[in-house]
Amino acid sequence: MRRKTREITLGSVKIGGSAPISVQSMTKTDTQDIPATVKQIKELEMAGCDIVRLAVPDMDAAKSLGEIKRQVNIPIISDIHFDYRLALEAINQGVDGLRINPGNIGSNDRIKAVVKAAKDIRIPIRIGVNSGSLEKEIMKEYGSPTAEALAESAFKHVRILEDLDFRDIKISVKSTDVMTMIEAYRIIAEKTDYPLHLGVTEAGTMKMGTIKSAVGIGTLLADGIGDTIRVSLTGDPVEEVHVGIDILRSLGIRQKGVEIISCPGCGRLEIDLMKLVDEVEGRVRNIQLDRPLKVAILGCVVNGPGEAAEADLGIAGGRGKGMLYKEGKLIKSLKEEELVDALIEEIEKVADK
Repeated sequence: MRRKTREITLGSVKIGGSAPISVQSMTKTDTQDIPATVKQIKELEMAGCDIVRLAVPDMDAAKSLGEIKRQVNIPIISDIHFDYRLALEAINQGVDGLRINPGNIGSNDRIKAVVKAAKDIRIPIRIGVNSGSLEKEIMKEYGSPTAEALAESAFKHVRILEDLDFRDIKISVKSTDVMTMIEAYRIIAEKTDYPLHLGVTEAGTMKMGTIKSAVGIGTLLADGIGDTIRVSLTGDPVEEVHVGIDILRSLGIRQKGVEIISCPGCGRLEIDLMKLVDEVEGRVRNIQLDRPLKVAILGCVVNGPGEAAEADLGIAGGRGKGMLYKEGKLIKSLKEEELVDALIEEIEKVADK
């Protein structure tokens, strides 16, 4: 059972309530470089990203947001630290949301100015607490960035907004430690109905970051906790989106797109299975489907035919040849080098319907 949260709106995307869990990422370009940033956002959108966050380290970056927004389709969140003027300019430029911690931007007058501007055009604010940036007084009290410390910091910032009658709030409490992250989100989930943005901060490389994110985000989603997710990886942000979507798909949460099933291989393998899988995976990544499509790629002459037959589409083979299955039925036999093209052709037929 998914945790019930209040609903907020980020541009065209609903978050919380009964809305689908969204996948977010963050650009890794210089925000002032409008062409490069727009190009990366469009690549993220093509991969299935729902919302994108942009770093706003200075006023030049803030003033670039409006033109960037005009050239892309998905909602934009401005990521701002400390300088309230950057938040005001980002709002003026038409961003769809802010990621800013109000307790870190100075006097009450500055906080009020940002909250009023956000409230006037009804854009939400995400409180984003990380284990590496906790307030000195909270670190002194807890001694380390514990789950309780993360939660206390988040609620401290939330109370500032609530005191100003602002409740279009989303919360994240990220840690590099997976168990700390899981426990912090559970604490928050028990005490408030604000929507939660899940993530393991600074998760690491493609391999380790994927594992840590899948465990941390997946555990919470399986418990019904979480309304948006971001997989933080060192590298191409498009990979973050692919991993995020795969996490949702593995839990049956996102019921659309191509899901590839492949065997691990064994001593019975008589076909270049890894090459087949890599080629199919690369060619289907940007195929957009509004329904789920299970595609099996199997190289075992013993179990392959039966397992491929259980998928919507599948190929199985050995000794330089293979079989193409559709909805459980063998539709043709092919040479090994013909298998991928034949499979992609059938996938594209489904996508075109």
